[in-house]
Amino acid sequence: MITSPNRNFGRQRAIVFTVAMFCVAAIAAGAADAPAQTASPRTGLMYGPGYLNHKTRTGHPERPERLDAIVRQLKESRLWDQLILIEPRDAEPQWLTTIHTPQYVERVKLACERGDAQIDSADVSICKDSYTVAVKATGGVLAAVDAVMDRKVANSFCAVRPPGHHALADRAMGFCIFNNVSVAARYIQRKHKLARVLIVDWDVHHGNGTQAAFYDDPTVFYFSIHRSPFYPGSGAATETGSGKGEGFTLNVPMPQGVGDADYIAAVKEKLIPAAKAFKPDFVLVSAGFDAHEADPLGGMKLTSRGYAELTRIVKSIAREHCDGRLVSVLEGGYDLHGLAASVEAHIRVLMEADAARPEH
Repeated sequence: MITSPNRNFGRQRAIVFTVAMFCVAAIAAGAADAPAQTASPRTGLMYGPGYLNHKTRTGHPERPERLDAIVRQLKESRLWDQLILIEPRDAEPQWLTTIHTPQYVERVKLACERGDAQIDSADVSICKDSYTVAVKATGGVLAAVDAVMDRKVANSFCAVRPPGHHALADRAMGFCIFNNVSVAARYIQRKHKLARVLIVDWDVHHGNGTQAAFYDDPTVFYFSIHRSPFYPGSGAATETGSGKGEGFTLNVPMPQGVGDADYIAAVKEKLIPAAKAFKPDFVLVSAGFDAHEADPLGGMKLTSRGYAELTRIVKSIAREHCDGRLVSVLEGGYDLHGLAASVEAHIRVLMEADAARPEH
């Protein structure tokens, strides 16, 4: 029997159509059975232009231009649009007073309202807006903690000022008014019910205020690597905690002039085993960048590459022990170019995708 070419062509089209529809149905069924794919949380940036309103006296190292330099660097490097911007908020008094006395908080407020030029020491320069800005600096860090805990971001860098790690319970010092990282540690424990917090402080100066806040507390491990002898005079290797907190403070004093290799070796040798024993539920970083080789105050030789490697080590600790929960908070860093380059390097490592995340 002879079949017309038109009839054969019609049959071929029908077969092709049937096969195509079968493939579409199979693909759709497979997609329905596959687990939903969601984008991994990105790195957060906690910042607000209000932090520029803390005006220090002319020539003071801790000046608004520090944050201007960071923001400019992040925008020029095209990182800005890849970050999740976290809005600052005020820290409620109930959180400030987990570390500071109510009398001190009120005294700072009144000093700023009066327009005093400084508080407690000549190095803590203030203006009328400084109290408001300092409250938002601490509150911004708490907002970053919330964002990490809510999985809105994987981790976060807080570009805040004034810095905090020298601030004591009842005294401002070393450019610091409220101890942002210390308040955040208590917030993590009391608001989010996580038991153990690791604080890593790589500012060139020892964080005497942070150490004092937790010196007898075994639930907060304080690690500091810093130049010594140097301001503020604390941070000897023999300072390891007291009472129940004995062994939960680890100071690594470094001589003047050391650089990347010495810092990285010390952190690997000292911090990694300490963190492994402590098993933190959250990691906070007092991220000072004043050990940079260009810094006018630090006298050390770190580079932005060195800060990237320090970040990578601390991030790996957070990944291993607490599902990557990490918030870093700006402390020192006074050469604008060195500060901006180091923050960029720090954030780039925070943004790096993890090969594998631990299951919990």
